[in-house]
Amino acid sequence: MPSPFSPRDAIHRSPGDGWIECGDHRHWGLHGAAGLFLVRRVVDDDGVHLTGVVVQHRAAWSHEGGTWGIPGGALQPGESARAGALREAAEEAGIDPAAVRVLGEHVLDHGPWSYTTVVAEVAPGTDVLPVATDAESIEVRWATTAELAALPLHPAFSDAVAPLLAIASAA
Repeated sequence: MPSPFSPRDAIHRSPGDGWIECGDHRHWGLHGAAGLFLVRRVVDDDGVHLTGVVVQHRAAWSHEGGTWGIPGGALQPGESARAGALREAAEEAGIDPAAVRVLGEHVLDHGPWSYTTVVAEVAPGTDVLPVATDAESIEVRWATTAELAALPLHPAFSDAVAPLLAIASAA
């Protein structure tokens, strides 16, 4: 389903919005960036089974538009990666931070800039029904790990999927 939002909705609206140069490329987020890798887990006698991951189909006009990733974005000045990831997930996917239990973090460190992926599960006794809530998404939904492997992923997210799944499974 197409997003009901337009690119003009995505103006620089916070003091952390903007590009930072890092060697021969640039990254979004003047103070770094963070995203939420949210999974559904079943733990039984056979171990931990991941039954779903929240994924975001990025708007065509965005950086690496048309690819799939996770809700996330630029950190505010002084904001922790965890707080930023939860804020971004609420803004972009309608995910209530109270419905999330953090399991760990994975950091992509480029010196002057870093991206922290907060790995979390749906908190016991809650449910999460993600939905595109701003112009940055074409769609936000649950995907199985098999579906995840078949989607055209944002390149950095593609590189991080295996370690993120490992964190989610080990916690």
